[in-house]
Amino acid sequence: MIIACGEALIDMVSEKDQAGRDIFVPCPGGSPYNTAIAIGRILGKENGRIRAAFLSRLSRDFFGEILVRRLEQNNVSVDLIARSEETTTLGFVKLEAGKEPAYIFYTEGTADRSLSPDDFPARLPAGTNCILFGSISLTMEPSATSIENFIFRESQLEGGPVISHDPNVRPLMISDHDSYVKRFEKWVRSSDIVKISSADFDFIYPGLSPEKGAEKFLGFGPRLVAVTLGGEGAAVFVKRDGNIKKIFAEAGHPAIVDTIGAGDTFHGAFLSWLEEHGKMSRKALELLSENEIHEALSFANKAAALVCSRKGAEPPALAEIEALQSTALQHE
Repeated sequence: MIIACGEALIDMVSEKDQAGRDIFVPCPGGSPYNTAIAIGRILGKENGRIRAAFLSRLSRDFFGEILVRRLEQNNVSVDLIARSEETTTLGFVKLEAGKEPAYIFYTEGTADRSLSPDDFPARLPAGTNCILFGSISLTMEPSATSIENFIFRESQLEGGPVISHDPNVRPLMISDHDSYVKRFEKWVRSSDIVKISSADFDFIYPGLSPEKGAEKFLGFGPRLVAVTLGGEGAAVFVKRDGNIKKIFAEAGHPAIVDTIGAGDTFHGAFLSWLEEHGKMSRKALELLSENEIHEALSFANKAAALVCSRKGAEPPALAEIEALQSTALQHE
């Protein structure tokens, strides 16, 4: 099982009405939430057992009900969710052609921001192989400290789950860059996998190339660093025999509708490939071959391409990714 931990919110996504005015349509979202949906759609069930779960604190309001129902409909367990009377976090997303989505968040006193130590289980469900965390839940208190302590606990367990971190940086949520980076580096030290975009690198380490940034990360201890490079594709950096190895895979080439959820879907698909192929352990990550890494990257790129070809964060099912891979092979 893979557990996604962090925020779940309602994205109010902009679109134009018939008069050309901006209107905002409510869509379930949040980076860890989207990643959980991607994993649930890809892995499905095995012998009747759900293979994805979401851990957070969600409201009992009608937006919270929408969030929980979507998880249940997409093979994601909700057993680790605490319910509360706080309201649901809202994120307004402004979409403009040729530009990255712009965000505004309304988080004061909301449910997922209020995630507390009491909301975490003393022991994870049997068969938990991976925990993923990141994004704006780590820029708000008390959720940031609560998640941080949970990750520190699990990362120190002998034979514990793989820890995967995606910062999914939203600069408007970070008031002190230097303090954030110092804390971020602690999260990297507790992670086995870091998934990061080139844009995130630009914010965290201005002027440092993704190659140099990944090398720095690997020095902190992760087994691998996966870097998404937008339309170019993605690369994984690993340390082998004292040297840094780069494995690159080209992006898919969709007709882009928008890029909401692309990085989240990539992350979920990459982890799903590892889980499905029996590679989701700390030791297995160290032994991954370059061919296996390339296969996982290609799979994740195909998933990200598909989500870019549709409106909003709508990750593909396994059959859709496999169909796209089959089509690509026929054209080679």
